[in-house]
Amino acid sequence: MLKKRDIHDSHALYELMVHPDVFPYVRHKADSIEEYLFLTKQTIEAEERSELISRTILDEWGSPIGTISLFDLQENAGFLGTWLGKPYHGKGYNQAAKDAFFNELFYELGIDTIFLRIRKVNVRSTKAAEKLPYVECANETRKALLDQINNGEDIYSLYEIKKDLYTLFTMRTPSAAEEQHLKEA
Repeated sequence: MLKKRDIHDSHALYELMVHPDVFPYVRHKADSIEEYLFLTKQTIEAEERSELISRTILDEWGSPIGTISLFDLQENAGFLGTWLGKPYHGKGYNQAAKDAFFNELFYELGIDTIFLRIRKVNVRSTKAAEKLPYVECANETRKALLDQINNGEDIYSLYEIKKDLYTLFTMRTPSAAEEQHLKEA
């Protein structure tokens, strides 16, 4: 489902990224395949310097379909950024990738907090974030950080996912295999 970023996936990812329904939401945009190759190389190097954590999202056949990253790492926290190619929207890949990524971040890599910055005009993403029981609005509790991310053109709301709240949620929620076993019993 996830793998470390690899320069060899760049062509497939670039073709998915330039779709007009995807491109506006990508943090590191590239206007050519050469630029995307350069950005991918920079991302790999930044991860080696512990500045970010980035993974390629794969479909069930191992083909690259998007990326998921934690940017601006500081004090065991960072900002989530993710995108999927248009043909993969609405098929469950996004949530599956986030579950795998959150597990790696919290339980293998020592991350304590994942921040989400969502444009105030992005009602769909806001509603999706607020539906998740382990996501908390941090506009008031992290006011200084909110002011910092709202210093440009776009205005954002700030959300956070804390390791302890995520852990509590996963402990209370049965896995798909456990649900199937319960149905059979």
